[in-house]
Amino acid sequence: MAVLIATSTLDFDPTEVAVPWQVLSGAGVQVQFATDSGRAGVADGRMLDGNGFGVLKPVLIAHKAAHEAYSAMLQDAAFQSPMSYDAIRVDDFDALVLPGGHAKGVIPYLESKVLQRAIAAFFAVGKPVGAICHGVVAACRAIDPDTGRSVLHGRKTTALLRRQERLAFQLTRRRLGDYYLTYPVTVQDEVMAALASPQDFKEGPMPVLRDNMEHLGRGFTLRDGNYLSARWPGDVYRFSTEFLEMVQAKRG
Repeated sequence: MAVLIATSTLDFDPTEVAVPWQVLSGAGVQVQFATDSGRAGVADGRMLDGNGFGVLKPVLIAHKAAHEAYSAMLQDAAFQSPMSYDAIRVDDFDALVLPGGHAKGVIPYLESKVLQRAIAAFFAVGKPVGAICHGVVAACRAIDPDTGRSVLHGRKTTALLRRQERLAFQLTRRRLGDYYLTYPVTVQDEVMAALASPQDFKEGPMPVLRDNMEHLGRGFTLRDGNYLSARWPGDVYRFSTEFLEMVQAKRG
């Protein structure tokens, strides 16, 4: 089995990339990476060291287990040798993962038309696609060539919640400006606009505690056919384990 993780060269969320890599590769899945530049990516350093977060550092940075997963991923040969988006061939992979990240370095990932065409191709052939946080924006911007609409039109999804994004912005704006607002429009608002109905966006329970392998129930995911979505790093272990199950089931 082979799964592609597409991400930005800069500023991706370390938890949302490294934990899916850890869970998938730990189960024997071959994981390949793709970046906008074709060079090995670098995570958002602030999510690792908490620089500028002040007293909020323990709440906002990646947790210890994610740090460890990220450190291990940096040593992975596939991570160090990603393909560029234009080299993606859907037939070469069983599934696609779209992680997030909110700092401005993720914009080339979110706005790549080449990647969006590849995403649409994964949806067209029914291969599992998993998107978390801003990764759902990448998915919603992918257009089905047959309908001219987002590949998420007619599907149910979740994503980073408006209240999560706005709260993080308000708590850090004095020190960090618009660091937590990738765009003026929130993730939830952009994603909802791409759906067939606003009711197709599901917020899930209040996101308070982060999940882990011992407490998967803290996380929230939403599955619609071969598409799985989640909201933030606090959902990542549940997201990763459920996506692994989808990939294994698809392969029979």
